[in-house]
Amino acid sequence: MALSPFSYQEFLSSDDVFSAITLYTYEQKGGRQNEIEEHESMEELRGEAFAGTEQLTVMGKQLHAGDPAPDFWLDYLDLADLVVRTISLADSKGLVRLLSVVNSLERPVCQRVTRQWEVLCAMLPANACIYTVSMDSPQMQSRWQDTEGVLHQVLSTHRSEQFGQDYGVWLKEWQQLARAVFVIDRHDRVVYAEYVADQLREPDYGAALQAVQQSAME
Repeated sequence: MALSPFSYQEFLSSDDVFSAITLYTYEQKGGRQNEIEEHESMEELRGEAFAGTEQLTVMGKQLHAGDPAPDFWLDYLDLADLVVRTISLADSKGLVRLLSVVNSLERPVCQRVTRQWEVLCAMLPANACIYTVSMDSPQMQSRWQDTEGVLHQVLSTHRSEQFGQDYGVWLKEWQQLARAVFVIDRHDRVVYAEYVADQLREPDYGAALQAVQQSAME
C-alpha cells in the first residue's frame, strides 16, 4: 500500500534517505570498480591463438595439470520438454570428464572435431564422459546435434564470458572460446590441458584419450 507523504516522512527521515542513497551509490560504484579491477588484472595473451595470419588475444589464466578445475554453470536444451536447463561441474562429480572447447559449431573445423569426439566416445571407460562446450545458443547446438547425429552432451556458455575467462580460453577479438581440451578427474582436478593455438587445427585426440583412460584407473 502506498504511504501518504506524512507517514512516509515519519517512516524515513530525509537524513535516512540521503544515507541510503549514498550507501547504495557507494556499493554500486564499489562493485563496478571491483569488476574493472578484475578485468584489468586478467591475463591477456596477445598472439597466443591465431587463425591463418590473424593474431588473437586470449584472456584468462591458463590451467595446468594439478590445478583445481573451476566450477561452471552451462546450459543445454532438454529435448524431453524443450526447456533450457543448467548443468554444473559438480553434477558429474565422480566421473572423469573430457571438455572439448570449440569456437562455434558453425565453423567447419569445430564440426569435424565434435564429430570425431562422438566417434571416440566408444573408446571411453564407463566412468568417463565427454562435453563439447561453445558459445552457441542451446537451441542452435541442439539443432546441429540432431542433424549430425551427435549424442554426447553439448553445453552452451552463451550467457556469460565466465567459463572462457576461468579456463583461459576467451578470445577477445572473436568474442568466442578458443579451442582447447581439458581432462578433469573424479576429484575435480585438471589432469590434462591442451590449448590449441592454431584455430584451424584439430587437437591431439590420442593424448587426451590416454589421459582419460589413465585417470579412470586411478
